[in-house]
Amino acid sequence: MLDAVVVGAGPNGLTAAVELARRGFSVAVFEARDTVGGGARTEELTLPGFRHDPCSAAHPLGINSPAFKAMPLERYGLQWLHAELPMAHPFPDGTAAVLSRSVAETAASFGPRDAGTYRRLVAPFLPRWDTLVHDFMSLPLTALPRDPVTLARFGLAGLPPSTWLTRRFRDERAKALFAGLVAHVIAPLDGIATSAVGLVFALAAHARGWPVARGGSQSISDALTAYLKDLGGTVHTDYEVKRLDDLPPARAYVFDTSPTALARIAGFGRYYERYRYGASVFKIDYALDGPVPWTAKEARTAGTVQIGASRAEISTALRAASREGRAPDAPFLITVQPSVVDPSRAPDGKQVFWAYGHVPNGWTGDLTDAIERQLERFAPGFRDRVLARATAGPPELASRNANYVGGDIACGAASGLQLLLRPKLSLFPYSTPHPAVFLCSAATPPGPGVHGMSGHNAAKAVWRRLRQP
Repeated sequence: MLDAVVVGAGPNGLTAAVELARRGFSVAVFEARDTVGGGARTEELTLPGFRHDPCSAAHPLGINSPAFKAMPLERYGLQWLHAELPMAHPFPDGTAAVLSRSVAETAASFGPRDAGTYRRLVAPFLPRWDTLVHDFMSLPLTALPRDPVTLARFGLAGLPPSTWLTRRFRDERAKALFAGLVAHVIAPLDGIATSAVGLVFALAAHARGWPVARGGSQSISDALTAYLKDLGGTVHTDYEVKRLDDLPPARAYVFDTSPTALARIAGFGRYYERYRYGASVFKIDYALDGPVPWTAKEARTAGTVQIGASRAEISTALRAASREGRAPDAPFLITVQPSVVDPSRAPDGKQVFWAYGHVPNGWTGDLTDAIERQLERFAPGFRDRVLARATAGPPELASRNANYVGGDIACGAASGLQLLLRPKLSLFPYSTPHPAVFLCSAATPPGPGVHGMSGHNAAKAVWRRLRQP
């Protein structure tokens, strides 16, 4: 009998398996797709030689992850590559605010009226970032806080809605960039703890940047898999699990799945019926005949580029997708251009690039024209660079990854109390009604992102059970 079986070979499932194997437990992973990866994959979606990331591409949380930092993943091929700028936020007048490794450079890009405000905002936390991120991503009840005073101070700053925090800024440049940071969790800007979201992304950039993985996000999943196999674990792909009886006998079962799928497989009935799924995205992967022709020079050297002319425009787009059930006319875009720093992703002189805008859960329309109108506002002539495009709306995203219910790439709405308390109001979010069954997906704390910490935290709950007499 195995000690543990993990269902789902995404970053969280693989991390949970590694953590258990490192402690001497026998582990097997079962994945429905024919390759590992979940939200961290790389595929040729457009033309031969153009390697795209179907979901996550830039990894500020990955390089800052306490779980990943404790593993020798570089030994298995993982290499982080940093663009000159982690992120740029251009404006229609051809200028840009930036999120730089340097706090001073970032503050200066906001202008003199907001530079000091920004420096004072991040100053209390950046010197203690490593401890803070460990405490922030390990809660709840998986580890005692190492610095409870700083964590409490961060909570006071982060719990209010981001709309409160941005009132500290006087000019649009800082307000728009910070609103864009919050929008990465695909939720309205006025929700509880959205200030914390923006602060985490900003601090992560200053501490270690927003890198891409050399060769694509698949290299993260491949490194975790190779490490797991060296530890004695096994991985079985092309193995769909429809019920617990499909799995070999084990002392514990760990699911890197949506709560909905877990309830169906384990026979939990309506246990997760109140769990909410959030808005989706419409994503386009591009093969380009050269770099994006950004008007703002800062955007040309940034790994990630946010597209939203103002805080109000960003807020309107998020509200349309999340609350009004419609696609925005002027979508807020998150774009990533890996070829700025990794030429191996495309043939010589060519580039890969992706962009997504937010749409309602399950939306079946086509946002291509709206997305490209936005891109042309900030990069005139963009369409002339397009060699091929691969589009994916909510139905396509859900078919590629069963965890993306209705196309929700966060595996559950990251808004309201569910941003903090997921999948249920519980002190033990990784446990389920069955004492031997656990949940480790992004539906558990600390939530979305390729960081493995949900798997890391769930593994702690599992090994405590396995060590019981």
